[in-house]
Amino acid sequence: MMILNHLWGIYAHPKEEWHTIDARHESFRYSMAHIMIVALIPAICAYFSAVHLGWSIGVGDPIKLTSQSALIMSVAMYFALIIGVFTLALLAHWMAHTFGAEPTYTQTVELCSYTSTPLFMVGFAALYPELWFVVSVGLVGLAYSVYLLYVGIPILMHIPEERGFIYASSVVTGGLTLLAVLMATTVILWMSGFGPTYTH
Repeated sequence: MMILNHLWGIYAHPKEEWHTIDARHESFRYSMAHIMIVALIPAICAYFSAVHLGWSIGVGDPIKLTSQSALIMSVAMYFALIIGVFTLALLAHWMAHTFGAEPTYTQTVELCSYTSTPLFMVGFAALYPELWFVVSVGLVGLAYSVYLLYVGIPILMHIPEERGFIYASSVVTGGLTLLAVLMATTVILWMSGFGPTYTH
C-alpha cells in the first residue's frame, strides 16, 4: 500500500528514509491515514489476546475479558493513540521555533507518525500475552522510536545535529509526560467504575 511505503525504510535504512520523506513531504491526510492504519495493530491484537488468549501476569490461569469490555478498551486505546500522536505533533510544532526551525504542523505530524510506528508495531507482541515478553518488546520499540526521533529531527527540521539533539530531547520529555497523563487518566477511570469486566 502506498500509505505504508516508508514502513520498511524506517527499519532498514532510517537515515536515508528520513531524507526521502523530507524530499517529498506528504499531505496531512497521508500522515493521518498512516497513523490510523498502524494504530489498528495494538488495538486489534490487544482485543484478540484479551478475549481469546488471556493474559498471563504470573502464576494462575490466564486473565480474559468479556468481548464487550475488551472492545470498549480497544476502541478507547485506538483513539487515545491517535490523539496522542497529534498532541505530540502539536507540542513539537510549538517547540520548534525555540530551536530555530520553522516546520508546518503537517511536517511535525509526519515526524511523529513515523517515529511512533515502531511503538505501535509492538502491538503484535500482544499475540503472545506474557507480561514479561510484551514489556521487553515494548522497551525495544520505545528505544527505536526515540532513536528515529533523534535521527529524523535534524533532517526534517533542517537544523544542526547539536540543536536537533536538544530539540529531540525536549520532544521525548513531552512524549513521556503525555504517556504519564494517559496512564493517570486510565487509573482514574478504572477507580471510577470504568474498569474491565473479567470472564471469571
